[in-house]
Amino acid sequence: MPEPTKLNLNDILPLTCSRSGTCCHGKNVRINPWELAFLADAKGLTPREFRDQYCDFGGIRLRFNGPAGWKEQPACSQYIPDFGCSVHRGRPLACRLYPLGRQKQGEEQYYIYQGSVFPCMDGCPEVLGLPSLTVADYIEGQNVKNCESGQDVYLEMMQNLADGAFALLLESGLSESGDTQTLRLWREMGTEEPEELTKRLGPQWIDRLMLPELKDHINDPAAFSGRHFDLLQSEAQESFGTLDNFSAMGEASGLLMGLALQLGRALGAEPAHLAEHWISTAKEHGALD
Repeated sequence: MPEPTKLNLNDILPLTCSRSGTCCHGKNVRINPWELAFLADAKGLTPREFRDQYCDFGGIRLRFNGPAGWKEQPACSQYIPDFGCSVHRGRPLACRLYPLGRQKQGEEQYYIYQGSVFPCMDGCPEVLGLPSLTVADYIEGQNVKNCESGQDVYLEMMQNLADGAFALLLESGLSESGDTQTLRLWREMGTEEPEELTKRLGPQWIDRLMLPELKDHINDPAAFSGRHFDLLQSEAQESFGTLDNFSAMGEASGLLMGLALQLGRALGAEPAHLAEHWISTAKEHGALD
């Protein structure tokens, strides 16, 4: 994959949407739990109804099974030919930013596009005849700030789930017992196909991860995601707080790590890279592989 091009907020680019719909065909749009709930609200459905009809892998990816369009690629399930997005109000961050992407490392944040040639020129060359915008103006016009806040809280939640897996491995005596199975399980989950990891986690925990009952917070993604973590943490404590044998602790550590990897994939990360990073960190603290 080509290296991404980093952008400054003052860069002027042909970012005005031509509304021809090429961006709604043949893509891989991953969504976090708040985005799933917001899409469902825009569609007039419950999150469960929307997920079951329009998402893959327990709700972390929008389904692209609509009529073939640009380059004979299937349309997003929410795209209506000659109209556009049927849930435009609830569109996720990936759609709001397109053709840009966002990367965040610690406190550093920047916007990118993939490769050295600006995207959209192939499918939407007409944008060259439309008014151009600075990156900053485009981002403001797409109303991404709330979506980015929610995404960032979910990134923290992903790390907190992984931290729970670390605690069960490193602070319970499991690692000191000579356990080598837990890190192997982490690695196995990191390399699984998304449908396999979804099946491994099971419907109950997938629902807890993707379908929190938080309708009152639907218009505040940061509050929604923060409250979601509180609920998930409470459910994990209730399920794993009284474990008294190493086998059960290893399974619980694997489950929390699996949830972190599933959420990481929803946020656009690659689970294999995350798993190896967390395995290396655990080994630095004495875990055995």
